[in-house]
Amino acid sequence: MQDKRLYFIVLYVFCFVGCFGLSAQSDEQEALEAKREQLQREIEQINHLLFAQKERRGTVLDRMEALDQKIRVRQRLIDVTNEQANLLNRKINENINAIAALKRELDDLKDDYAMMIQKGYQSKIQQSKLMFLLSSEDFFQAFKRLQYIKQYTDFRRRQGEKIVVKTQELTELNQDLTDQRKQKDVLIAANRKARNELTAEKKAQQALLGSIRRNETKYAAEIRDKQNQARQIDKEIERLVRESVAMANKDAGKADNDPSKFLMTPEAAIIANSFSANKGRLIWPVEKGFKSQGFGVYSDAIYPGIKHQSNGVIITTDEGAKARAIFRGEVIAILSIPGGNKAVQIKHGNYISTYYNLTELYVKKGDRVEAKTELGQIYTNRNNGQTRLKFYLHQNTSKLNPEEWVYQL
Repeated sequence: MQDKRLYFIVLYVFCFVGCFGLSAQSDEQEALEAKREQLQREIEQINHLLFAQKERRGTVLDRMEALDQKIRVRQRLIDVTNEQANLLNRKINENINAIAALKRELDDLKDDYAMMIQKGYQSKIQQSKLMFLLSSEDFFQAFKRLQYIKQYTDFRRRQGEKIVVKTQELTELNQDLTDQRKQKDVLIAANRKARNELTAEKKAQQALLGSIRRNETKYAAEIRDKQNQARQIDKEIERLVRESVAMANKDAGKADNDPSKFLMTPEAAIIANSFSANKGRLIWPVEKGFKSQGFGVYSDAIYPGIKHQSNGVIITTDEGAKARAIFRGEVIAILSIPGGNKAVQIKHGNYISTYYNLTELYVKKGDRVEAKTELGQIYTNRNNGQTRLKFYLHQNTSKLNPEEWVYQL
């Protein structure tokens, strides 16, 4: 009895773990597919925004940066597709093993059923159930024989039903296996195409790099100018963030408060807590576009040994696109960067979101805004046709990585 109980416990655990594993794999496959689709959309946007109009691609450096961005996204796409193919391989192998086990189980059921039919005929029960009952010595024996016939018939029916169920399971597993192999073939074909495109893009990158190296002095100076300009903008934004915190505290009559932190009113604390609770789920500061530069230290597209620092992220979008608030809050500053364009700063409790590279503005200091409120039109560079928003995020005066806060940035 204990052995039988132990058998059922082990069987239950095995089934639970198997089902849980299949569910986990399905979730992982869906997540990878969503990621792959996102990367494909990003490549389409890069093609649309950076490569669609060749006459507006700008300088060789602009083209080099755009190509480098495309290659990085393409490589991530290949990596994700490989992960999907590997996961499908595991699922295919599991299904092959499950099919083999199910076939053995089905064969055993059929053998048992055939043996039961054979024995039934040998015992003449099927040919003469009535005679089997009438030949009983007394009523009690007849009753027992009737019960036996009923149990025998029920057992045969259940065995037949099991065979039908197992056959259906086997058919479905075979169909799943066929579908998975087709999915794998599609992924392999997509990866082959992506690798060919990556090879072509790398060749184009090498050709561009060759032309840059032939005019190294000219382009090195251009790179330094871009680097200096980016550093100056980041430095100015940091200064203005500190100034905004100090000014907000002064307006609240708390000039002696810690200048690196906002004075938190009960209302501000509610907004800050709500903002914090939405980490990783905040909306993009533009309706559509792609991240063309991430947060933190990154290698130069032309001279990988040179490192750059970005205190925010750059999002490339369509010409005429509008910057929009990522969360409800109050406009605490309208900034005009020397040598650059305008910026809007929004306070969300003790968080600040900054939207730089705007021309026409739609808000003013003191305005209360909601998520998706349009703040201004993003500047389009006429030399290269690119429309770029630089987006910063701070908690008090501390820099935050927007990629950790904005959904799939």
